[in-house]
Amino acid sequence: MNLIDSHAHLDMEEFDPDRDDVVRRAFDAGVGTILCPLDVSSERSIAITLDLAAKYPTICAAAGLHPHQAKTLHERLLSKIQELAAAKKILAIGEIGLDFHYNFSTPDEQRMAFRRQLSLAQELGLPAIIHSRDAGREIRAAVEEERFKQGGVLHSFTEDWDFAQGMLDQNFLISFSGIITFPSAHPLREIAKKLPLDKILVETDAPYLTPVPFRNAKKRNEPALVAETAKLLAGLKNIPLEGFAEAVQKNFSSLFPSCFRVV
Repeated sequence: MNLIDSHAHLDMEEFDPDRDDVVRRAFDAGVGTILCPLDVSSERSIAITLDLAAKYPTICAAAGLHPHQAKTLHERLLSKIQELAAAKKILAIGEIGLDFHYNFSTPDEQRMAFRRQLSLAQELGLPAIIHSRDAGREIRAAVEEERFKQGGVLHSFTEDWDFAQGMLDQNFLISFSGIITFPSAHPLREIAKKLPLDKILVETDAPYLTPVPFRNAKKRNEPALVAETAKLLAGLKNIPLEGFAEAVQKNFSSLFPSCFRVV
């Protein structure tokens, strides 16, 4: 069985003490593939993520400016994304998007950064990894208005069925994190039940969002724990975990073929 963690921030300082051990634990737990989005505004993030991707054949990278950092948007950052794409160091633009819950950057700064990066992804022919919080309607409008055709992933999905359904029409996959295991996540589980199996991915968003039953015992999430979220989703779909993992492999490899290998 080859589980896939479609979104993990292994560059973050929480992993500095034991990053390679974290990767080995993931592989030992059957997680064969990990996609790590890097923060293009941080040279540290770039260096650590690209080093991981060079060291481990089934760890792959994406690059983007998170909505929290949207206020730092600069042409040199967009140029850096272009350089990474030209060198085949990344396979997606992300994570990018809108977060109107925290508003660490203003809504207008976020809108500008999101649309610029969405346009760049279209120009480069790369999929987008999108962060959306309290922003589903604007995300969908931007994708449609920018005529973005490359598809991608709605990561750590937490919004409503209408948004999910609308983005399926735009060739996006829906990725669920440990949030779906939380007791309060009943509405999210109902959405997962309705989604076609061939539109689902699973992720940790490590080091955040540790799934139940480890949420109280482990403050730091890590890719090995993606199995807990996968088990819950397999149960919602009434299929064995192995069958669910196989479906996710197929979904992921259709979007990111260069990152996929059974190990």
